[in-house]
Amino acid sequence: MDAGGHAFSVDLLERNGAKGHGLITCMAAGNDVVLIGTSKGWLIRHDFGVGDSYDVDFSGGRGGEQPVHRVFVDPGGSHCIANVLHTGSAETYYTHAKWARPRVFSRLKGLVVNAVAWNRQQITESSTREVILGTENGQIYEISVDEGDKKEKYIKFLFELTELPEAIMGLQMETASVGNTMRYYVMAVTPTRLYSFTGIGALDTMFASYSDRAVHFMELPGEIPNSELHFFIMQRRAKHFAWLSGAGIYHGDLNFGAQHSSSGGDENFVENKGLLNYEKLGEAMKPRSLAISEFHFLLLIGEKVKVVNRISQQIVQELKFDHAPDSVSKGIIGLCSDATAGLFYAYDDSSVFQVSTLDESRDMWKVFLDMNDYAAALASCRSPLQRDQVYLVQADAAFSSKEYFRAASFYAKVNFILSFEEISLKFINISEQDALRTFLLRKLDNLTRDDKCQITMISTWITELYLDKINRLLLEDEPISVANAPLKSSNVEYQSIIKEFRAFLSDSKDVLDETTTMKLLESYGRVDELVFFAALKEHYEIVIHHYIQQGEIKKALEVLQRPNVLVDLQYKFAPDLIMLDAYETVESWMTTDKLNPRKLIPAMMRYASEPHAKNETHEVIKYLEYSVHHLHNEDPGVHNLLLSLYSKQEDESMLLRFLQCKFGKGRVDGPGFFYDPKYALRLCLKEKRMRACVHIYSMMSMHEEAVALALQVDPELAMAEADKVEEDEDLRKKLWLMVAKHVIQLDKGIKRENIRKAIAFLKETDGLLKIEDILPFFPDFTLIDDFKEAICSSLADYNKQIELLKQEMNDATRGADNIRSDITALAQRYAVVERDEECGICKRKILSSGGAHQMGRGYMPIGPMTPFYVFPCGHSFHAQCLITHVTQCTPQSQAEHILQLQKQLSLLGGKPTKDTGTSTSDSVTGTVSVNNLRSQLDDAVASECPFCGELMVCEISKPFIFPEESELLASWQIKPQFATQKILAMSMSI
Repeated sequence: MDAGGHAFSVDLLERNGAKGHGLITCMAAGNDVVLIGTSKGWLIRHDFGVGDSYDVDFSGGRGGEQPVHRVFVDPGGSHCIANVLHTGSAETYYTHAKWARPRVFSRLKGLVVNAVAWNRQQITESSTREVILGTENGQIYEISVDEGDKKEKYIKFLFELTELPEAIMGLQMETASVGNTMRYYVMAVTPTRLYSFTGIGALDTMFASYSDRAVHFMELPGEIPNSELHFFIMQRRAKHFAWLSGAGIYHGDLNFGAQHSSSGGDENFVENKGLLNYEKLGEAMKPRSLAISEFHFLLLIGEKVKVVNRISQQIVQELKFDHAPDSVSKGIIGLCSDATAGLFYAYDDSSVFQVSTLDESRDMWKVFLDMNDYAAALASCRSPLQRDQVYLVQADAAFSSKEYFRAASFYAKVNFILSFEEISLKFINISEQDALRTFLLRKLDNLTRDDKCQITMISTWITELYLDKINRLLLEDEPISVANAPLKSSNVEYQSIIKEFRAFLSDSKDVLDETTTMKLLESYGRVDELVFFAALKEHYEIVIHHYIQQGEIKKALEVLQRPNVLVDLQYKFAPDLIMLDAYETVESWMTTDKLNPRKLIPAMMRYASEPHAKNETHEVIKYLEYSVHHLHNEDPGVHNLLLSLYSKQEDESMLLRFLQCKFGKGRVDGPGFFYDPKYALRLCLKEKRMRACVHIYSMMSMHEEAVALALQVDPELAMAEADKVEEDEDLRKKLWLMVAKHVIQLDKGIKRENIRKAIAFLKETDGLLKIEDILPFFPDFTLIDDFKEAICSSLADYNKQIELLKQEMNDATRGADNIRSDITALAQRYAVVERDEECGICKRKILSSGGAHQMGRGYMPIGPMTPFYVFPCGHSFHAQCLITHVTQCTPQSQAEHILQLQKQLSLLGGKPTKDTGTSTSDSVTGTVSVNNLRSQLDDAVASECPFCGELMVCEISKPFIFPEESELLASWQIKPQFATQKILAMSMSI
C-alpha cells in the first residue's frame, strides 16, 4: 500500500502462510526468522535472511485439530519453544534451527505455556542459557537447553502465584552484571496484575527470596481478552515497556541501574510511568494485541490496527491490510515484532503481513514541541529550520509571559524563520533596551567568523546600548552633575554593568571599529573606558597621557614597562614623568637595559635645571651613574652631562672620582674616558674646580699648565703632578724646577731657614735637582757659607760619578784587548782531516780528487781536491753536497737566496779576477766583491753543522723516505702525508 508519507507501511509477506496445514493460530519472529503455528499442529519456519523455509510436525501423526497454542523464538532466531494443545492435554516442544525434529519437554506435559522470557544478554546460538516459562495456572519455570546435547539441561520450578492465582500472560527478563555476580530483573503480567522481581545471584535464589518478602505488583482491574507484556529493545537492551491491561496501556521507561525505591509493583527500575486510557482511542472495543516501537504503539482493535504515538497518546495512522479475496477472513488476529530486525508482523488465519517503519522519529520534534518539552524537541530536530521553530515557540512563550531576557536568549538562536530586524523591533517597541542588549550579545555568540561585517555592526550597537545603560544608571543615582562630568555611582548595578561592559570590550576588541568606538566612548564622556579600550588596542600613548593628567605616575610607569609598549614612548613622556615624580621615574628607568640614556638627556637636563635641596638625592645623577657604571654606557653626551652635574655639586670629591675612573679599562686600545676633555676643562674652570682642572691638564699631557695651576692650589699637588712625568727627564726636571722656584720664592722668612727648606726639597727630588739648579732662585746677596754643606755633598757626588766613569773606561779597554787576542787566535785555527774521512752526505772521501761535476760553483779548486767544509763537531761535507742538502731542507726563500749567491759567484769566476789591462781599482773592487759573496754564501750554508744544529731538529717533522723507495712510492700513488706510515709498515713487515 502507499504509505503517503506515514511512518508505517504494510506489505503482504505470505498469502498462504499455513501451507495447507490448517489455519494460522500464532506467530513469532526474530532476526529475520518467522515462525508460524497452525491449527493442525505444524510449525512453518521462514528464514528470510538466507531464503530458506521448512515445516516441523508437532502432531505426531494424530489427526484432527491440534492447534499450536503459542510459539516463541529467541532474538537470534535459533531457538524455538512451542506449546501445542492436544486432545485433553498439552505438550511443550523445543526445536533448534539446525534440528530436523523437535524435542518434547516431558516434565512440562499437561502445562499450557503462555509466555517465555529469553536472557538476551547471554544467549548464544548453541545454548539458550536461562529461559523462563509462564503457564496458564500461574507457575514460573526455568529451563536451559544446549543444542549439542539434543536435550534440556534442566527444568526448575521457580515460583507460583498463590495470592491471586491467574494465568501468566506475559514474561520479560533483563540482566546486568554487578561485580562478579548477575542481577536479574523479571516482569510478569496476568490479566489484572503486573509483577516485578529483582535479585542478585541465580534465578532460583532470587525467586526463593520472595518466600520471605512481599512480591511487588501493580494491579489494574478490568477485563481484557489477551493481556500482553512487551519490551522495546535497542542494542540488546530494553528501553521501555508496555502492558496491555484491562484499564489501559500501562507503559514507562526502564532504568535498570536506578537505585530509587517505589511502593508500586514495578520494584525500582521503572521511570516516567503512564497509562493510556482506551477512551482516547475512540473505540468501544479493547485491543486484542499490542506491539511497541520506539515512539508508537501498534494496537489491534477489532479488525483494524491503529498506530498511537506513545508520547502524545494520539492516533497517528490506521493500517490497512489486503486480505485474500477468496477466503472468509476474520481479519487480523494477532501482532508480533522482530526486535533484532526492527520489523513488525500482523497475521490473519491465512496471510502474513509485514509492517515496516519509515523513519518514525522524523516528526517527533513536533510532538515534543506540542507538549512543550523543548529539550526533547530540540534533540529530535534534524534540520536548522526545525530547530528555529522550536526556539521561536520558546521565545514567543517567554515574550508573552514578559520574561524578556529569556525570550532574548531564544530569539538569538532563530536564524531563518524570523529576521534580525523583526526581532530587534519587538524589544525596541516595548522599550526593553536591556533585553535588546541581551539578544544582541547572544546573537553575537551564534555568528561565525565569516560574518565579519554583521559582527562589527552588532558589536558597535551593543557598545552604544551599554553606554546608554550606564548613563541611565548615573541619572537615576546622581541626577546632578558637576562641570558636566557624571559622578561615579556606588550602586551595585552600576559597578556590575561597568565590569560587564569592560569584559565585552576585551572580548570584542578585535571586531570593533577602533575609530567609531573611541568616538562613542568620548561622546558619552566615558574617559575611563576610553583609556581601557585604548589599552586593549595597544594605543598606549593615550593611556599614558591620561594617567599623567590624573597625576597617577605609577600607573603610567606600569604601562610603559609592559613588554609590548614601544620604547619611544619612554623618551616622549620622560620630561613630564621626571618632573612629576623623579624618584619613581628613575627607578623605572633602572629596571630595564633597553633605554638609550642619550635620548633621555633632554628630560634629565630639564629636571637638573630646577633647584633642589642640599640633602636631596639628585635622581638624574643616580641614573647617570647607573648608566655609566652598570650599563657601561660610552656615549660622550651622557658622560659630559654627568660631569657637568658633578661640577655643580659642593663636594668636589665626586667630580674627582669620576675624572679618575678608567671607563675603557679592559678594552684593547680603549680610551680612558668618554667625555670631552676640553669641555670638561672649560666647565671646571668656570665652576672653579681647580683640582679637577689640574687632573684634566695632566690627562691632556699639559704638564706645565697642570703644575702651574697646582702651585696655586697646593704645592703638594704640584709635586705629585711633576712626579708623574717619567719618560721625559728634561720635562720632569723642568717641572720640578717650577716647583722649586715657587717653594723658594714663597718662603720669605729667615734666610737660613729658607736654605734648610730648599735643601730638604732637593732630597724629595731623588737626586733629580742639584744645588746648582736652585741657586739662581736665591737672591744675589745670599752668602755661600749657607750652602756649604749642600755644595760639598754635590761635589762628592760628582767625584763618585767620575770614578765610576773611569772604571767603565778601563773595563772597556780590557774587553777590546781580549777581542783582538781572540781574532788573532782565530786566524791560526785549523782542523785535521783524516785521509779516509768521508763526506757526511754522499759518503765519498773528502780528500779525493773529483771531476768538474763535483766542483762547487763559485769555489776555487784546491789542487786536485774538491772544495769541502769541516765543522768543529767533526762532520765534513763536500761544498756542493752541503749546498744541495741545505737548499733541500731550508725554506724556499732561503734556498733561493743560497742558489742566487752561488750563481753570482760562478758568473764572477769564483776567484779574484786577474790583471787583464784593467785598472788597479777595478781589480781590487772585483776581489772585494767575490770575497764578499763567498762570505755571504759561507754564512748561509755553513753557519752551523747541518747534522748537529737547528736544521736537524726541524727534520724530525718531515717524512722519512729512502731514495730507492721513491719509485715504489710513486707506483702506489700515496699521498705525501701517508707516505711515512706506508713505508714504516712495509719496513716492519720485512
